[in-house]
Amino acid sequence: MIQRFGRPGLLGTIARTAVISGTATTVSNRVQRHDAQRQMAAEQQYAAPPPAASQAAAPAAGTDRVAQLTQLAELKAQGVLSEEEFAAEKARILNS
Repeated sequence: MIQRFGRPGLLGTIARTAVISGTATTVSNRVQRHDAQRQMAAEQQYAAPPPAASQAAAPAAGTDRVAQLTQLAELKAQGVLSEEEFAAEKARILNS
């Protein structure tokens, strides 16, 4: 067999392209999966509690309202809530 030096042949170029493409696809998929997991964790962290939990917390209205308003202000400061969402939730807490 004759060994060639210099530029790779057509099959060598195709093989190298396939390896590079496969690696890029694998890395891209991993990054997308990681981003999706991070987004799901963030959504679960800031998800509203189920309605039964908010109704059960109603008897301790004095300190509970203060805690809810404090948490609401923190979410607004972090940019999770818009001004309109903040105002609506604040009114809901104060009127309950």
